[in-house]
Amino acid sequence: MTLPNKRLILIMLSVPALLLIPFIAMQLTQEVNWSLFDFLVAGVLLTGAGLLLELVLRKVTTLRYRLMLSAAVFIALLLVWAELAVGVFGTPFAGN
Repeated sequence: MTLPNKRLILIMLSVPALLLIPFIAMQLTQEVNWSLFDFLVAGVLLTGAGLLLELVLRKVTTLRYRLMLSAAVFIALLLVWAELAVGVFGTPFAGN
């Protein structure tokens, strides 16, 4: 197995691991209340960001561009997540 395949497997395994955090929190407290749709949207966002990051790491050879594009992917993920979570920008996606 080559290094890119190991990295892709690690990315794909990290998505359900990250989704276990709110799932476990739902069992312990009433303050976390995710529906199946919430888990699906979070899974799609995390998977998409992970695959985009993998694409950047495979195709971009310059370290500077890798860092800039990886940061852009991460910032975009955080902005979309924040908008869906609390409606920071007031778009219709957040239910405003």
